[in-house]
Amino acid sequence: MVMEDNQNELSKALKAKARLLGFDPIGIARIPGSKRIDLRTAALERWLKKGNQADMKWMEANRRKNIATLLEGATSLVAVGLNYHVKAKKSKTAVSIARYGWGKDYHKVIEQRLKKIGRWLENIKPDCKWTICVDSAPLLDKAWAEEAGLGWIGKNSNLINPTTGSWIAIGHLLCTEPLTPDQPSQPLCGECRRCIDQCPTQAITEPFVIDSRKCIAYHTIENRNLKIPDEIGAKIGTWIAGCDICQEVCPWNKQNLPFNEDPEMQPADWLLNLTKEQALKWKDEEWKEKLRGSALRRIKPWMWRRNAQTIQNTNHKL
Repeated sequence: MVMEDNQNELSKALKAKARLLGFDPIGIARIPGSKRIDLRTAALERWLKKGNQADMKWMEANRRKNIATLLEGATSLVAVGLNYHVKAKKSKTAVSIARYGWGKDYHKVIEQRLKKIGRWLENIKPDCKWTICVDSAPLLDKAWAEEAGLGWIGKNSNLINPTTGSWIAIGHLLCTEPLTPDQPSQPLCGECRRCIDQCPTQAITEPFVIDSRKCIAYHTIENRNLKIPDEIGAKIGTWIAGCDICQEVCPWNKQNLPFNEDPEMQPADWLLNLTKEQALKWKDEEWKEKLRGSALRRIKPWMWRRNAQTIQNTNHKL
C-alpha cells in the first residue's frame, strides 16, 4: 500500500510539474498498453498496405509498431498536449497557414520542456531511465495519447480533447518508473461526419482514414515534386502551408476553447499577413530568415513559391 501511495503521489507531482511548464492536457499510460494499441497498430498496417502514406517512407518504420524498442525497460508513458489555439487571426487577404506552424517549432518547445520533466523525475528517482518522443519519433503518438486519456482520435485522424478541441501538439516521455495510469479516452464523434464531407479533396476516404495522396497538407508540406497535381491544385483554396479545414469544421472546435498566451506559441505579424505576391517574390535567404525556429522550415523556399503559384485566389470560405 505504501508503494502504491508513493506511486500515486509521484504521478500527481509529475502532472503538476508538467502543468507548470504549460502542458494541458496531461495523462499517463502503462506500457505495453491495452488491446486498443494492438488495434491501432493493425490499422496502421492496413493504412500502409493501401499506400496512404504516399512518399512518407518513415511511416513504414518497424520500430513504430513496438514501443519497447524506444526505451529498454520502459513501464510508463507520460503524454502531454501543448495548446496552439491563440487569439491572433490572419488577415482576410492573406494566404492560409496551418495553425500548428504559427508559433515556434512545437517539436523543440515540447522536447525542451519534457527534458525538464525527465531531469526532475531523475532527481527524485535516480535509477529511472527516460526518453522523449515528439511526432517525428517512430511512435504511434496519437494512439498512445488516446491510451493516456488526452483525447480520442477523431474521424479526421486528429486527437480531440473535449476541453481544448484538436488544436494541440502532443509529446511523450517514456520512463522506467511505474506511474499510475489514467483511463483511456472514449471516442465522442458520434454520427458526425463534417470533417469527411467538407474536405475539398475527399482525402478522408472513410472515418479515421486519410489518403495522403489526396491531402492538401501533404502536398503543401511533404510533396517534393516540382508541381502539385492539378486535381489538388484546383481545390487548394488559399492554403500555402498545411490545411486546417477538417479541424475548422469540427464541432469540438466550435466551442469557447481556451486560448494559449504562451509567447512561444504566438505568430509573427508577417505570417498573418503574407500575400500570394509576397510569397512569390521572397528570395531563399528571406524565407530562411523568416522561418528561423519554425516547424515550417520543413517547407523549402522553392516549395513556398510552388504552393503560392498553385493558389487560385484568396477568398477561402468554408
